[in-house]
Amino acid sequence: MLHSVGRTEFDHAVVMVRDRLDALAPHFERQGFHLSDKAVHNLGSCNRLIVLEGTYVELLGWPPGAPPARKEIADSPFGLEALVFRTYDAEATYQRLRDAGFAVNPVQELTRPALLDGQEVQARFHTVRFAEQPLPGIRMYFCRHLTPECVWSPALMSHPNGARSLYRIDARAADARGVAERLALVAGVSAEAAGGGWDVPLANLRIHVQQDAAAQTPVLSTLTLENRDGAHYTLDTGL
Repeated sequence: MLHSVGRTEFDHAVVMVRDRLDALAPHFERQGFHLSDKAVHNLGSCNRLIVLEGTYVELLGWPPGAPPARKEIADSPFGLEALVFRTYDAEATYQRLRDAGFAVNPVQELTRPALLDGQEVQARFHTVRFAEQPLPGIRMYFCRHLTPECVWSPALMSHPNGARSLYRIDARAADARGVAERLALVAGVSAEAAGGGWDVPLANLRIHVQQDAAAQTPVLSTLTLENRDGAHYTLDTGL
């Protein structure tokens, strides 16, 4: 079960696979990840998950041969492309973001089928999405889990490679401080100078924005995971 803490939590990272979910899923299974079964959202997109302690990685796309299912992901590039923060009160998050000057869409309900104890149920979410993204190049939104038991199933969290949690997310930007401060404003935290760049400290991981003059548009670069034995390694998206 998820529990609210004082500082905003990271919910999940999105790896965009566009119309190649079926073709690319084996790449992640070969790395030793146990993927959830493919599920189709009420909005037409489909996904498979790498479920970790308190977070997950979403492999997101749409059926092959079909047009992109959702307008906000139609132009999303392959690879790590979205940060999703957790909320426990979607309406309050919507209001906070509006008050901070962001263009925010009304709270949306998202559903998809899920298996729970051998029975098909509906996994339900409230999402707070931006009408205009706060930063070019990085899609982000907030997610409230109405049925967290449908995601954090113990069976899905047992990975042959020992993966346990998300440890760190790295991004690159020509204005690392400005990008980190913008991310921090979205998350409701304060950015901190760190290691040649800036950190956005969340309750369960840090987003590190590295100074890179070549990255005129901010870009998400790597996801670092932690195994049960404490070892850290970068997720190979194969894209």
